[in-house]
Amino acid sequence: MVKHIALALTLLLASSVALAQSPEPAESEASKPVDWESWRAHNAVSDPASLQRGARNFMNYCIGCHSLKYMRYQRMADDLKIPTSVLQTNLLQPGATSLDYITSPMPAADAQAWFGKVPPDLSLMARSKSPDYIYQFLKTFFADPTRPTGTDNLALPSAAMPAVLSELEGVKVAKYREVKGSGGTTTKVFDHFEVLSPGNMTPEEYDGFVRDTVNFLDYVGEPVQVERRSMGVWVVLFLLALSAFAYLLKSEYWKDVH
Repeated sequence: MVKHIALALTLLLASSVALAQSPEPAESEASKPVDWESWRAHNAVSDPASLQRGARNFMNYCIGCHSLKYMRYQRMADDLKIPTSVLQTNLLQPGATSLDYITSPMPAADAQAWFGKVPPDLSLMARSKSPDYIYQFLKTFFADPTRPTGTDNLALPSAAMPAVLSELEGVKVAKYREVKGSGGTTTKVFDHFEVLSPGNMTPEEYDGFVRDTVNFLDYVGEPVQVERRSMGVWVVLFLLALSAFAYLLKSEYWKDVH
């Protein structure tokens, strides 16, 4: 948690200096505004390798603040085919057992003091907000020196969460353009992101990181969804066959009725 606070202060300082020094892009560089609201996760809960990577991402970057209070470690390991040795060595929190629920070690009082609110449990976040929302949220952090954390977010303005993944994605700022409305009024609308400093991952690698994480949270929201969908196909086929037999039976009963 101290690491996250230090990171937020670093982002605040870096963004303040960069905003003061970086020139505005030339008008010729203007292009079509980035439609971030159309971004889709395109995650696949049936991909076990992606789910395993997503579980690793969550345990490395999210568990410090967020819990999965409806998911047990052992259930996750069984569903995702994670070996017991990997679970015990890399995924279990200190003092936890495989039968425990996945909970954050952060005390609620500390979270309230640091962020102004307790970070939400993410067990049902994908079902509540949708995987696409989580994907957009994790991709639209930008440096903002006016915010206490030094960052803000397009999907959730004034988010209490700092950009904890900026070391992977890099630090970027949001650029806006003025749009004239009716009556001669002008409003600022988001145009694009400008990278101030690159992260440890390329944009493609970070995009894959986010998709795997979203995929894992989608699985956590409904662990049996793949089985449910597979079974649904057979149920529909059974009902179609039953309907055909029912129609033939009805025709036999009523064939002599005029």
